[in-house]
Amino acid sequence: MCGRYASTLPPEQMAELFKLLNQLEMVPRYNIAPTQPVVAIWEEAARREAHFARWGLVPRWVKDPREFPLLVNARVETMAEKPAFRDALKHGRCIIPASGYYEWHTGPDKKKQPYYITHADGRPMALAGLYATWVGPEGEEIDSIATITVPANQQLSEVHDRMPAILEGDAIEQWLDVRSVSARHANQLALPLEDGALKFHPVSTRVNSARDDDPGLVEPVALEKPEPPQPRKKVAGGGAQMDLF
Repeated sequence: MCGRYASTLPPEQMAELFKLLNQLEMVPRYNIAPTQPVVAIWEEAARREAHFARWGLVPRWVKDPREFPLLVNARVETMAEKPAFRDALKHGRCIIPASGYYEWHTGPDKKKQPYYITHADGRPMALAGLYATWVGPEGEEIDSIATITVPANQQLSEVHDRMPAILEGDAIEQWLDVRSVSARHANQLALPLEDGALKFHPVSTRVNSARDDDPGLVEPVALEKPEPPQPRKKVAGGGAQMDLF
C-alpha cells in the first residue's frame, strides 16, 4: 500500500507541468498522511484544476463520514467492482502530485524499515487516484481521494509487494479524461512502472510519526548491521558429539 508521501513541487511549476488553470498556495510537505488535506488534480466541465481534498475516500452515497471506514488505497484488481470505487473510476479520476513516497519493509526480525522511493531521474510523480464529493444534509461538501495500488515490479518487491500506480505522459491525459475514456480503458492504464524507473533508499523511522514533517525525513540513513554470530563455547569435558549441539 501507499500510506505516506512527500510533495514539494512549487505551485507555479505544478501548474505548468500538469497544465492547470489555477494554482493553490501550499508549502512543501515531507510526510503527508491519511486523513490530511492533500492536493489532487481533476477535470470538471473541461477545466483541469488543482483542489484540496481529504486523503481517505468518502463515496457520495455514505450517510455519515464519521462512521465510514478510512479508504486510503484502491486496489487496481478490484476497484472496478467495489461499490466504494466503481463510480469514481467512471466519473472521478484524479492524479496526486508527489515528489516521492514511503514504503515499509518488514525484515526477518519483524522490524519495519521505511524507504523513500522516487523517480530514478528525480522528476515529480503523478499518482493515479480516485476522488468523490460527499454532500451532507446541510449542504456541506467534502472532497476526498484514494490512491490506486498495483502489484510491485521486481525491483520494488525487495521493499514491498505493492506500489502506487504512477502515470506518465499520455496516460495522464487519458486518465483525467473521464468524458472520452471509459472506466474499462482507464483501469488498464494503472500499471506497475518498469524495473529501473524508480530508486529507493532507507530513511529515518521518524517518518512513522505524522507529527514529523521536515526535509530530513527523505535523507538516506545507514542501516544497522546485525551482530555477528558468536562462536559456540565447548562444554568442558565434552566429546565431539556434544560439540555438535
